[in-house]
Amino acid sequence: MNLHRMLLERQVAGRPVTIGLIGAGKFGQMFLSQVRTTDGMHLVGVADLNTTRARSQLTIAGWPEAQYGATSLDDALKTRKTFVTDNAESLITHPAVEVIVEATGDPKTGIRLCLKSIENGKHIVMVNVEADVVAGPLLARKAKQAGVVYSLAWGDQPALICEHVDWVRSCGFRVVAAGKGTRYHPTYHQSTPDTVWDILDKYLKIKDRKSINPKMFNSFVDGTKSGIEMTAVCNATGLHAQSEGLSFPPASRFEHAEICKPRADGGVLEKAGVTEVTSSLYRDGSDVPHNLVMGTYVVFEADSDYARRCFVEYNTLPDKSGKYAALYRPTHMIGLELGVSVASAALRKEPTGSPIVFNSDVVATAKRNLKAGEMLDGEGGFCVWGKQTPAERSLEQGFLPLGLAHNVKLKRDIAVGERLKWSDVEVDVEDSAVKVRREMEAAFGRRNVAAA
Repeated sequence: MNLHRMLLERQVAGRPVTIGLIGAGKFGQMFLSQVRTTDGMHLVGVADLNTTRARSQLTIAGWPEAQYGATSLDDALKTRKTFVTDNAESLITHPAVEVIVEATGDPKTGIRLCLKSIENGKHIVMVNVEADVVAGPLLARKAKQAGVVYSLAWGDQPALICEHVDWVRSCGFRVVAAGKGTRYHPTYHQSTPDTVWDILDKYLKIKDRKSINPKMFNSFVDGTKSGIEMTAVCNATGLHAQSEGLSFPPASRFEHAEICKPRADGGVLEKAGVTEVTSSLYRDGSDVPHNLVMGTYVVFEADSDYARRCFVEYNTLPDKSGKYAALYRPTHMIGLELGVSVASAALRKEPTGSPIVFNSDVVATAKRNLKAGEMLDGEGGFCVWGKQTPAERSLEQGFLPLGLAHNVKLKRDIAVGERLKWSDVEVDVEDSAVKVRREMEAAFGRRNVAAA
C-alpha cells in the first residue's frame, strides 16, 4: 500500500525511477499513456524498430511532441524528456536506466534482451510472456543471482492471477483453481490470421483493420494465449497444468466455485491445484451471461466448517456444497497498470510474480494436416496453436515449445491436433534461444518439477 509514497519520495529527492521501454505496441502504448503522469517515474527512452510508429504511439497516448524530443539518452536524463530510438541495447547498457520493460512479444528477442539486461544490472519487467514460458525459470534464476528483479507484468492477467493465489495462501486457504475468462469455442483452434475476422467481427467493432495485427489477435482467439498465460501462472505459483491442458468450460463470473472444482465433487477439474480458463460462450455459440471474459479468478477451500459458514455470510460466491468459494476481478487493463510492476521492482526489489519452477509448458499443436517441408509460422499463425501441457510430459515426449516453432521446417507429415516434437523439425542447435531453452530444461528438468 506504500508504492505511491515511495515514488513521491524519489520525486522529491530528484531521483525518479528511470525506465527504458522496448516495444511500442499496444501494451507499450498503454504504459506510455500512464507513465507520463506517474509521480516519481521518468521514461528515459523508448526503443522500437519502427521509430516513426513509436512517435505516433506517443502522440496517440497523449504525449506533447516536445516531451519525447530528447536528442539522446543523456539529453533525456538532463531535460527529463524521453528519447526515441531503434537501438534497444542502448537503453539496456546505459548506466542511468534502472528498469527495462521488455514488450516486444517475440520469444527469441525477449530472451536475448532479458539476458542483456541482467548482465547490465537492470531490473526487468517481462511483458513478453511468450519468452517467459520458453525459459522464464532460468531467466528469473539468473536475475536473482545477479541481484536484480525479474518480474511478470502487473495489469496482464498472469500477474493478477498470481496475486489471487498469494492472497489465498496467505489467508491459510487452499488453492483449488486459478485462471481467467476468455472467448472460446473448440472450432477456434483452427483460426488463422485470414479467418480470425469472422470471429472478431462478432464481438469487436474494429473499423480500421490495419490498426491491429491479425496474427497477434489470432493468438488470443485460437487458444494459444490462454495456454501461454496459464503456463506462466503455473511456473510462478507452483500450480499445475492438467493432463490435457485447458478445457475452457463455459461459466458466468458467479459459477466458478461450482464449475472449477474437482470432478469428484461435480466440477470439471481432474484435481485441485491447477489452472483453468473459462469461456464466455456456450458450446452452441450463444453467450454466457455475466461472463468473466476480461477477468481473473481463484477458487479456494478451507478446512473448517466455521470458515465455510463465513464463505456464505460474506458473499464469497460458494458452490452449492459450501466446500468451495471463489473471488474474481472483473477486468484487467494491461499496460495502464504496468507502473505497479515497475515501482515494485525498483523500490521494493520485489516482482509482481516470477517463475520459480517448471511445472507447465506450451506445446506447438497442429491446426491442420501439415506436410513435410512446410515452414512453421509460430504463435497466432496458420500452422500451429499452443496447448498447455504438464512440463514433465513435455520433457518425456520431447514436445516442441511453441515459442521455438517459428521459421523452422517440418521433417515429416503431422496430423491435425498432433503435438509436434523437437524431432519433427529442423532445429538450429546453435540458435541462442534454443541453447537457453535447453539450459533451462537441464536446470529445471523432470526431477526438479515441483511435486503435486
